[in-house]
Amino acid sequence: MSARDPHTAGAVLTIDLDAIVANWRRLRSRIGGAECAAVLKADAYGLGAAQVGGALAAAGARQFFVAHLDEALALQPHLPADAKVSVLHGPTPGSEPEFAAHGVRPVLNSRAQIDAWRRLAQRLGRELPAAVQADTGMARLGLDEAELRALDGRPDAFDGVRVELVMSHLACAEDPANPANAAQRERFAAARRRLPRAPASLANSSGIFLGSAYHFDLVRPGA
Repeated sequence: MSARDPHTAGAVLTIDLDAIVANWRRLRSRIGGAECAAVLKADAYGLGAAQVGGALAAAGARQFFVAHLDEALALQPHLPADAKVSVLHGPTPGSEPEFAAHGVRPVLNSRAQIDAWRRLAQRLGRELPAAVQADTGMARLGLDEAELRALDGRPDAFDGVRVELVMSHLACAEDPANPANAAQRERFAAARRRLPRAPASLANSSGIFLGSAYHFDLVRPGA
């Protein structure tokens, strides 16, 4: 980000990092024992991922989500060594070695991404961490019902893959009365039964306010 003279600029945006941290802490206070991550895709929606991420890390955040690998690589230098950055879109074909080399965790959204990540783990001779996403109604990213069913017959599908998180994304959380929320929660429970046992994440910012049944192990405000 670059600063311009407020006397000559047509408009000036002031970013209050203390307010952002206060908002994150307030959300964290609503989730009991769940972990509160931070989604900082698109340069924290134009606010500056490096600055926002650094401030949230200082406040205690340790899990961060971005959309693409280049965002993860730009964010990492501004976070402590024990912070974890996950890429929501997962690896594009051929980029898997870069994820592994830089310690970036992919969110695997398809059988193709799972297979490519498994092959890399086997080639490197070590386990590689990943999150796995199921599409429970957003119709944007994640394993669909057919892919989830197919995994039932593939006990080797995750050989070499250390699944650290199973996640999905709510489509209608802004509308608490929408029956799609409960339907997605039920589909998420079914998807988890077909995936390796791991901590779970379903709630985005609005999902936090749907109550503890949606919090699981980790929430993702900013999503």
